[in-house]
Amino acid sequence: QVQLVESGGGLVQAGGSLTLSCAASGRTFNTYVMAWFRQAPGKEREFVAVIGWTGDTANYAGSVKGRFTVSRDNAKNTVTLRMNSLKPEDTAVYYCAARYNSGLSILEKFYNYWGQGTQVTVSS
Repeated sequence: QVQLVESGGGLVQAGGSLTLSCAASGRTFNTYVMAWFRQAPGKEREFVAVIGWTGDTANYAGSVKGRFTVSRDNAKNTVTLRMNSLKPEDTAVYYCAARYNSGLSILEKFYNYWGQGTQVTVSS
């Protein structure tokens, strides 16, 4: 099993940047596919980004591609989401999620470990 804790959320102006971190604890962190999802007020939770075991493979939602970058440091048990050129529509609670010993997926139902979420608010 793995436990996840997100941090780094806050308030930023449109066009600004924020970096979110996900600290993981548990055995065999390097065998977990790690993903970021977000949920805006009144909206369904949606996929943001996913990164494979080694960090060499990553995929992004079309709405964030070119603006967000996901990375991982297995030695530090940390996953990072760097968010640039933020827009008001990026405002949401951002969640870190893990899927054990599997391939990459954009579907939240396949992730069995979740962090508590961190709030990102982008002002216009």
